[in-house]
Amino acid sequence: MSLEKEFITIVQQHSGIINSICRAYYPDADDLNDVRQDVLLQLWRAFPAFRREAKLSTWLYQVTLNTILTRRKKDRHQARNESIDEHHLNQLAAEANLPVEDAQEFSWLISQLDDDQKALLILSLEGYANKEIANMLNLTPTNVSTRLNRIKTKLKDLYRHALR
Repeated sequence: MSLEKEFITIVQQHSGIINSICRAYYPDADDLNDVRQDVLLQLWRAFPAFRREAKLSTWLYQVTLNTILTRRKKDRHQARNESIDEHHLNQLAAEANLPVEDAQEFSWLISQLDDDQKALLILSLEGYANKEIANMLNLTPTNVSTRLNRIKTKLKDLYRHALR
């Protein structure tokens, strides 16, 4: 199979991962399409150097997140009404012991996180172990665990404050 065909197959098989991350940072349709194109270009550029030492999904996450975070630092514009899909919102609310019933309310809570916190949260919600997240984001597993606990605490505090 040619390199191009292999790449297209991989992108098609993992489009959910790519779209999920892009949508979390860029919910606006036009911005989403632009950033997705940037991600696909970076994935294509990086693909020949992929040594298959890491899992393919780990590599995809890493390239996608790095591309998005680099773009956000460059633009410095905040995406409006940032959101994560309802399934992930409900999952995180349960993990954080937050009695949030309204996905929009929880989406607002998520929008209060900074980009690095969102990256950790998304990877955790996708089921990656702390060790895998640590490898992707150049952190230690202990640091990942600590940061995730702080994110949950921050979300709880924001929720309690919003009720006042």
